[in-house]
Amino acid sequence: MAIKYWEFEDAPLKEKLKSATVKDVAKLFYDNETEAYRFATLLLEVKKKGQLRLKEVPNSIPIATAKRYLDFAVQLGLLKHESSTYMLTDRFSKPFRNIATYIKAWMESSAEEDLAIQFANARVEKQPKRGGRGKQEQADQPDNQGAQAV
Repeated sequence: MAIKYWEFEDAPLKEKLKSATVKDVAKLFYDNETEAYRFATLLLEVKKKGQLRLKEVPNSIPIATAKRYLDFAVQLGLLKHESSTYMLTDRFSKPFRNIATYIKAWMESSAEEDLAIQFANARVEKQPKRGGRGKQEQADQPDNQGAQAV
């Protein structure tokens, strides 16, 4: 995590609260621009829809990656996961009080945010598969669980 505590001391926090953005929320937890973009995209989808299922994840983010990011947000206390949906929540510990205040301000703001501008250097296209079996290869393989060579 890339939390810079000085940015969330009382005086700078008051200035930041005037224009809370999802980019600042994502940049707290990810230094990498692409990872922060994906995390921000998912948080913004949850915020817009009120809840998000894995079936509704944008096509630019693989389902397994989305699940990893969403589960991380659940561990942080940003989201809650109930009945296969992810929803915004705010369960933070005391050391994160000012950061939690900023995140809550972002959750409550209704400003439109353009992630393409905020994360200009992020790779937004879906990456090609790097290994494993494809769907067609799995269908062509016979099921050899019970049959073994003697």
